[in-house]
Amino acid sequence: MSTQGGCLADFARCQRPPCRLPARRRIDYYSDRHTIPVRCSFRPLERSVAPLAMLDLPIVTAPPSEPEPPVRRLPPWLRRNVPSGFGLHATAELISDLNLATVCESAKCPNRSECWSQKTATLMIMGEVCTRPCGFCSVKKGRTEALEADEPARVAEAAARMDLKHVVITSVTRDDLPDGGADHFYHCVLAVRERTGASVEVLTPDFIHCREAVARVVEAVPEVFNHNTETVPRLYREVRGRKSDYRWTLELLRRVKAMNPAIKTKSGLMLGLGETTTEVLDTLADLLEVGCDFLTLGQYLQPTREHLPVVRYLPPEEFDELGERARRMGFRQVASGPFVRSSYHAREMAES
Repeated sequence: MSTQGGCLADFARCQRPPCRLPARRRIDYYSDRHTIPVRCSFRPLERSVAPLAMLDLPIVTAPPSEPEPPVRRLPPWLRRNVPSGFGLHATAELISDLNLATVCESAKCPNRSECWSQKTATLMIMGEVCTRPCGFCSVKKGRTEALEADEPARVAEAAARMDLKHVVITSVTRDDLPDGGADHFYHCVLAVRERTGASVEVLTPDFIHCREAVARVVEAVPEVFNHNTETVPRLYREVRGRKSDYRWTLELLRRVKAMNPAIKTKSGLMLGLGETTTEVLDTLADLLEVGCDFLTLGQYLQPTREHLPVVRYLPPEEFDELGERARRMGFRQVASGPFVRSSYHAREMAES
């Protein structure tokens, strides 16, 4: 029996020259049934072959990736405790039971806990999917669904169960409908008024220059007709999208007032998107020129990283100053503050 040591000894006693590969290995032919025989050979590289000279190529570097914009921390005046209580849960259960949507949730309103705890809500009709890619709004975008014929009755039932005295009805933008959903607004307003006797405020989209659609909503005679301006003319397309038109926003409000002067008109702006104070005051002057009665001014808050960033957080003192200037300009009622939204404390404004 040989051992490892024996094997090594045998190898040491071997006098044969070391094995070498042949200088040339040739495979004369190879073939199979489906190919023609081919002569093939293999020759190893000669040691004397000089190494290839390196080509003088430019050095290409990948472009630096754009850094993500830093997350702006909320200033102290935008931090507050979240209210809780029975009213908050009762409102949520009621909305769910009636298969309704609220702009409070869809738009991630910072006041939804406060309003729901007081058993108030802004009801959103015509689904939860919007056809406009606005840069500021967190309402879902995509394929819309057919209108539900029983929705006006369910909206009225919700208003009755919550014992609301002032009902705010809003909607997603429905560019896929011929009238933008104006007739659906009309029936919702009538259903709420018949079921509850409450005053009604509508917060409508722009109806894409459709004068007949505006007229149809006015026929329902809501106590307040709200259509938000959102921002100053210079930022309009960036904030509201290519289809939006600042001049039509003003024309819509003017037409509502012309068709029924008894209806109070209302509009609002988000601040902090890069507008200047002069631009804001010029926009307020335009709104007054078309007869706008009520005004809301609030701080824009970025819903997600995919939305327009906040350029500046306005301190409460600046909102107070802008609100006071708006009152001196001639608005009947003004709500101005970091947390103010279109329908925030809408009843108090409408009844004052």
